[in-house]
Amino acid sequence: MIKVVIADRMGKGQKVAAGVEAAGGVAVVVPGMGADMRLGDVMQKEQADMGISFCGSGGAGAITANTKYGYPERHGMRSIQEGITAIEEGKTVLGFGFMDKEELGKRLTETFQKKYAK
Repeated sequence: MIKVVIADRMGKGQKVAAGVEAAGGVAVVVPGMGADMRLGDVMQKEQADMGISFCGSGGAGAITANTKYGYPERHGMRSIQEGITAIEEGKTVLGFGFMDKEELGKRLTETFQKKYAK
């Protein structure tokens, strides 16, 4: 099973988590305000396969996870297709503007499963 950490600047992410679980993954939602800045730490602790960060700019949590732990990242994304392309190109940490949508979690998890046959 794919384990996905979801970290939203405003403490949200429950809809994305529902999409991850609908696709057969395990979702870990980081609680609290500023959760995006703890994405890499929680990914390490949970031994997660993928991380999704949300903030206004779509980058802070993803860049921090990359800088601190070396996770390949893409940030500043605003669409599901951008996230799918990033996974296809080998990125495991994805930074989005605010997009707490079930479809996002589902499609990203399905793409990750297809790429890595998990």
